[in-house]
Amino acid sequence: MNEIKCEICKKIFPEDQLIIGHGIRHEIEDLIRKDHPGWNDTSRICKVDFNTYRIKYIINMIEEEKGSIEILEDAVIKSIKENDIITFNTKISKEPLKVSDRISDKVASFGGSWKFIIIFFTILLVWILINSLYLLLKPFDPYPYILLNLILSCLAAIQAPIIMMSQNRQEMKDRIRSENDYKINLKSEIEIRTLHEKVDHLLLEQWSKMMRIQEIQIEILEEIRNKIKN
Repeated sequence: MNEIKCEICKKIFPEDQLIIGHGIRHEIEDLIRKDHPGWNDTSRICKVDFNTYRIKYIINMIEEEKGSIEILEDAVIKSIKENDIITFNTKISKEPLKVSDRISDKVASFGGSWKFIIIFFTILLVWILINSLYLLLKPFDPYPYILLNLILSCLAAIQAPIIMMSQNRQEMKDRIRSENDYKINLKSEIEIRTLHEKVDHLLLEQWSKMMRIQEIQIEILEEIRNKIKN
């Protein structure tokens, strides 16, 4: 039987104990070629060195898997940071209010409070009582209280547009908040879809790697079984 030298360890072995490069997986051949650039499909390798490179290939796949998980974690952290940036950029700016805006806010706030209702009805009651007493010979606003009606009409005419000014500014705030919420929700939806795609891709890649590792393990187990039978 011919004896041939192993291209890796340079030892001499019988021809049937060497493996030709043509029958080796391309991934394992790439690892061998990194250490031995002259390796080709006609080169020979002993079973010990072949098993060493198969184990090295499995170890590299496991390390690559760890790196993929770390990259996915970094992507999640980056997405969270970008989402915070969007939230910050769409916040309602706190510009100093104009005098008219402050007055409209205070009028709207006071006009919609129980304090205003109590004061308003107290004034009405006092006005009506004063102008309804028979002790006063000349009341300044006799029944049916025309002056009071005029004052109330003027008050309503002035108060209504002031309150509308405050409501318009509040509607602007609500619109900005709604746009802010929409952008955040849209960003979240895009990030969730992106993460789903990354996870699906990672799972498929993991499955492919596990299948390749399993095939190599089966080959090693078959070789061990054949040695035990022989």
